[in-house]
This record gives sequence, C-alpha cells and structure tokens, in this order.
Amino acid sequence: MDKKIELLAPAGDLEKLKIAVLYGADAVYLGGTSFGLRAKAKNFDREQMQEGISFAHKHGAKVYITCNIFAHNEDLSKLPEYLRELEELGADAILVADPGVFATAREIVSNMDIHISTQANNTNYNSALFWHKLGAKRIVMARELSLREIKEISQNIPDSLEIEAFVHGAMCISYSGRCLLSNYLSGRDANKGACSHPCRWQYYVTEKTRPNEYMPIVEEDNGTYIFNSKDLCMIEHIPELIDSGIMSFKIEGRIKTCFYVGTVVKAYREAIDDYLKDPELYESKKEYYLQEVAKASYRGFTTGFYYGKPSSNEQIYTTSSYIRTYDFIGMVLDYDEKTGFAVIEQRNKFVIGDEVEFLRHNGKTFSQKITEMYNEEGEAITEAPHPQQIIRLRTENKVEKWDMMRREAENTENGVTVQ
Repeated sequence: MDKKIELLAPAGDLEKLKIAVLYGADAVYLGGTSFGLRAKAKNFDREQMQEGISFAHKHGAKVYITCNIFAHNEDLSKLPEYLRELEELGADAILVADPGVFATAREIVSNMDIHISTQANNTNYNSALFWHKLGAKRIVMARELSLREIKEISQNIPDSLEIEAFVHGAMCISYSGRCLLSNYLSGRDANKGACSHPCRWQYYVTEKTRPNEYMPIVEEDNGTYIFNSKDLCMIEHIPELIDSGIMSFKIEGRIKTCFYVGTVVKAYREAIDDYLKDPELYESKKEYYLQEVAKASYRGFTTGFYYGKPSSNEQIYTTSSYIRTYDFIGMVLDYDEKTGFAVIEQRNKFVIGDEVEFLRHNGKTFSQKITEMYNEEGEAITEAPHPQQIIRLRTENKVEKWDMMRREAENTENGVTVQ
C-alpha cells in the first residue's frame, strides 16, 4: 500500500516543534503571537518561527500556521502585514476559520495554501466545495462527524481537496470548539485563543434564597464534572480512518508537554507505517500502540463521534484530572560513543537503581537500570533531584540528542497515578 498519509503534530513552542519533527511528524501546526486559538501556548515570535520553519524544512516536514480566530474589526488592520511575514518566512499553509480572514489572505498572499480550520465546522460536502471554489486546499473536518459522514464527503469532493481530521487528544465540549462558557465565566474569549477551560471545572447548584448552600450535580452517582470529556484516541482504527478519505491525521495538544508530543507522535508514526507496510503487522501490534500512547498523561480514551454520537460513557464525572502512568525524567543533550555516557538534562528526579526507558526518536525504545552517573563537576552522585540539572549517565545502548528518559510513575495504584 503506497497511499500517503500525513501525520500532523502540535507545536506549542520551538522545543515541541523539534520533538514533533524528530519523532516522526510529517507536518506541524503552530501559532504566532497573534490570530491563533491557543493563547495559553507559548507560541512563536518571528525569530522562533523562522528557526522552526527552517528546522522543519531541513528535516522534510511542513509548517502550518494558525490564523483561525473569529476576527473583530480591530483585528483586521494588522492582518495583512502578519500574512506577508508568514509568506516571507516560508510557512507552508495557514489555517483559517473566519471568511473575512480568508478573503484577506486570498488577496494578500494569493500563492499560500489555505486550510479551513475545524472551527469553521464543516459538516457536509457542499460547504467543503464552497471553500474549495474560493481557493482552499484543505478542509479540517468538524469533530462532530462520523467516519461514515466523512467518507461520504470525500466521495463528493475533487481529489485536489484534502481532508484533515483530529485523531488524538482532548475533546472540546462545545460544537466545533465554539465555546461561550469561557467568555461568560472568566472574561477570556475562547474564540480568540484565551479559553480558560471551564468544561473541566467542578459545578454545583445553588437555590436563589440559599446562596451559600452548594448542592452537588449528580449523574448516576458518579460526580459533578458534567462537561468533562475523555480524550480522543484512534490509534486502533487506522484502517477505518484511511478508508474514510482522511489524509492528514491531526494530534491535538499545543499546550501539552514535549514528552506528550514525542510519545504520541512516535506511537502514531509506527502504527501508520506498520499498517501501510503490512496490515497484519499493524493488527498484531494494536495493544502495544495503545500502551505507548497511554504513557503520556490522558483522561481516559474515547473514539469521539467517529462511530456515532457519544454517550455518558465518553464523559468523566468524578474528576478532571489526568491519568499518568509514566513520568518524563530527562532529555538527552549529547552522547559519547567512546565512553557510553550520555549528557542528560533532568526533568524529574531519578536515582541510582531506577528502572528507566529511553524513548528514542531514531531507534527502538529500550529499558535499563541506572547504575552510574556524575554531576557537572565529575563527582559520582546517587540521585538527580534538581530541576534541569545536567548529569552524565551511563547507558546500555547508544542514544542521541532529543531522546527522552521516562520511568513508571511512583505512588501508583494499579499502575495509574491521577494528577
């Protein structure tokens, strides 16, 4: 099977961009300091964007820039200059939801590819054709579509119009991300990138004449987090995604950690490549893929709307916390083949005797016990307790810069830590 499937990863900052590309992403999406919908992500200034685009292109990956706010009048004056800057920096495409932003982009950067964001909630082939006739190259499907509906859309649009869809990550409780809760409850506009995620808050009911008496909202005796959705995970359904006509598999998570990005991207890269090489190989490794993505923190997994409307089983009523089974404990900065020692930047405490895994971006993950390590002064140490401490550590196999160390989370109950 030689069908090209794009793996599209989030890049909340420059480190995450590099991790995403090195761990197997064909493309990344990111935001500048304006016009994107993830203001809580660190995002990219001009210099960082230039470095990120250069790095991605050097490694054969593309970069898509989010311009998907619903613009107000005051946003429009700076938009042309920003779009010209993106074109000058070599961005491969921009993501747009607002027709006014789209019209400006077509006029100012007519040669740049435009992708229509999921925020535009495209749910049928006529709306896809509408955008295509105006010049859009790709449509990001609304998250509320089933695989059957997406397949019907793909069968009624030209081959020149690409379909992208989310396959992994947090689910928004509001229709195609169009949320008013954040604006109403915290004054932060979700549609301009500043969502405060009130869907993850715990709610109670009060009676008008008894304002200080909080009565829990209970559904099936489980709890009060009535808007809290599980995370999307489609790694066990790669064949069905491809069959539906989706060519770009999108991972959510620009405000997630670099460990999340590397872990999830590598798992999906391996799953996609295995399936395209040999469907039977893919089928035999499904449990392994699922175990791998579960090593990044998550809220429980769901298939979202892909197989029908979600039920109460897709919600988590008891908590808004993540499940964490593994800790990210170190980033490889360098490796000396002669001595077998790696230079590690500590990200969480580890000690001599710990059983750890090295998640490799260019090789197989391996496990080993920590037997020998030294601080920057060359002194033997038994633990690495200080944040971002630089240490030298003996490894049993070769590692490279950007490989990551992880360890099964401590204080787990049945292998699970809730954070």
